[in-house]
Amino acid sequence: MPRFSANIDLLFTEHEFLDRFAAASRWNFPEVEILDPHAHDPDAMRAAAGDAGVSVTLVNTPIPKMKEGDRGAGVDPATRDRSQAEARQTVGTAAAIGAKRIHVMAGLADPASSAAQDAFVEHVRFIADLADEHGILAMLEPLNPVDFPGYFLNDVYQALALRDRIARPNVFLQFDFYHNQIIHGDVIRLYRACYDQIGHIQIANPPDRREPGVGELDYRFILEEVDRSGYHGPVSLEYRPSTDTESSLAWAAAYGIGVRD
Repeated sequence: MPRFSANIDLLFTEHEFLDRFAAASRWNFPEVEILDPHAHDPDAMRAAAGDAGVSVTLVNTPIPKMKEGDRGAGVDPATRDRSQAEARQTVGTAAAIGAKRIHVMAGLADPASSAAQDAFVEHVRFIADLADEHGILAMLEPLNPVDFPGYFLNDVYQALALRDRIARPNVFLQFDFYHNQIIHGDVIRLYRACYDQIGHIQIANPPDRREPGVGELDYRFILEEVDRSGYHGPVSLEYRPSTDTESSLAWAAAYGIGVRD
């Protein structure tokens, strides 16, 4: 049975941020995922997670100006100082709150650009080496061009080729069924082709990034496939609820997610 993690930047937003750890725990989530931990105090997050009895699955590298179109600095040779400073910041935050994985955001660039490829390989090696000192994994996640036009890392096979070049044992593929359905389609065959290189899974339902049962993918079948494959890592719920968070979790009762007595 999958081990679910709740993304608390998208779920439980009916609560103040630090209260979302306890809300996730009350719904029997053992882990939470945080897209933007850099907006919050690490000590406060560590305390909230500890009090709730949940661990932190994953955090992202910073995107300081996301609303202005920023998507990361890892592919631009001219922003090497920024990307390395953000790598140190992210590893420090992840270590402080006990996060086990870091999603390394890439940035906007032509995927065919050799300069962007070289810069990203260098950037991921840098953050992976820092992360390895704390037993933290670095994740490469392709993002779809509908939601993230111009994003450099936009194909699973591109990510796997870059992983080969990066050649660090703690670098893995982050497989998001939502993004990969939009990018590639045929996600079960795609998953089967690369599951042994996956270090983290995320789910949401296209076309509107909703919960299982609201959209085009049959997540009952998908989660059965994930179990059959032998994947034992977390499966993060990274969707936008179609109603409120608690109502959107009705589908997960079959997997042990629900309010604890």
